[in-house]
Amino acid sequence: MNELPVVVIGAGPQGLAAAAHLLERELEPVVLESGAGPAAAVSEWGHVRLFSAWPELIDGASARLLEASGWKAPSEGFPTGAQWIEGYLAPLARTLGDRVRYGVRVTGVSRRGRDRLVDADRAEQPFTVHVVDRDGHESRLEARAVIDASGTWRRPNPAGADGLPALGERDAADLLTSQVPDRGAPERYAGRHAVVVGSGDSAFNAIHELTRIAAEQPGTRITWAIRRAVSTGTFGGGAADELPERGALGQRARAAVETGAVELVTGFRTAEIRREGNTAVLVGEDGRELPAADAVVVLTGFRPDLSFLTEMRLDLDPTLEAPRRIAEEIDPNVHSCGSVRATGAADLAQPEPGLYLVGMKSYGRAPTFLALTGYEQVRSVVAALAGDHAAAARIELALPDTGVCGGAGDFDDPDAVGGGCCAPTPQLLKIGLAPLPLVAS
Repeated sequence: MNELPVVVIGAGPQGLAAAAHLLERELEPVVLESGAGPAAAVSEWGHVRLFSAWPELIDGASARLLEASGWKAPSEGFPTGAQWIEGYLAPLARTLGDRVRYGVRVTGVSRRGRDRLVDADRAEQPFTVHVVDRDGHESRLEARAVIDASGTWRRPNPAGADGLPALGERDAADLLTSQVPDRGAPERYAGRHAVVVGSGDSAFNAIHELTRIAAEQPGTRITWAIRRAVSTGTFGGGAADELPERGALGQRARAAVETGAVELVTGFRTAEIRREGNTAVLVGEDGRELPAADAVVVLTGFRPDLSFLTEMRLDLDPTLEAPRRIAEEIDPNVHSCGSVRATGAADLAQPEPGLYLVGMKSYGRAPTFLALTGYEQVRSVVAALAGDHAAAARIELALPDTGVCGGAGDFDDPDAVGGGCCAPTPQLLKIGLAPLPLVAS
């Protein structure tokens, strides 16, 4: 098997970094990307500015590979997704050359001659990776190991509060989007009413972009619906966030609410989306209805696609669908601290020898993943594949703290006492919210 390549699924930031580390270790990578170019998912939110600075967005082995051809790393500022691709990810993909294959979708991963049930000589058999190209042609390639860096972008969570699409959500699909609005293309929102559903960093970005559109386009209205009460952690860590731009993002969202630019509706769990012509009415589980929206921006997180790993032996947390060894630290029910330790090969290894889930895929349904996290993961995983177990076990990253502390489960209960990961439960805040009347549905 040593003559076979390592298959990397996904040509996003972590997938490309994995390929660079493999080359540095004299292991041959084959990167399989379903999109038409590198970082296809990033390109879909190319207008969004990252809260990580350039030095935090570049992998070490990738930089060394690029610098050999005269590339110079950008060193200052906070790029947009498009700038991240143009200044770093696309040059890296070009340097990797035909090791990156585009328009190729992985449909299954197994072992040669072994389905999931067979134990005999399993680890001695190469992986078989089944793929379909853009023309529908099927093929299969063999690999000594598989690094799944396919991310979660293609599987956004629905608006429905129970994890399933709300009643009528599918019927109103053309009125819904899971992408952050673009101020540079405001047509969908200008002079109209937009509802944002969600409370994480993506929602903060959406509020930021929509308020900028509203400032330039009279008549634009913004409603923001979140499932929980407002607490000290609702708008991020602010000045306590060790990534200052991430802290500022939440504070801008809070300011938009306090100034009245955005109407915040709390404790709203979407049960139904009722289509009324070219508008959508969101109905909560308690019967409340939001004013009819011309567009609904659903930013409720993502979940991993495990469908092509059904023949693999996995050990995943039943709640997060993340590798079990890292689940407790990243579980938002337990805490939302940013003081999560870096994870490496030992944390990510599966019962299937040679298979690793990295990047956003490794976090399952959990939020707050950073590019730095993924770069450290692939460094460690590739070291393990190369037999350098000392390097694989070494931790070369301390993750920045978000400045937020407290178990997300506590935010529902204003009488909750204590809990979280490092401090008492965040205090509930009142910032002049106007409750919606109950409307019979």
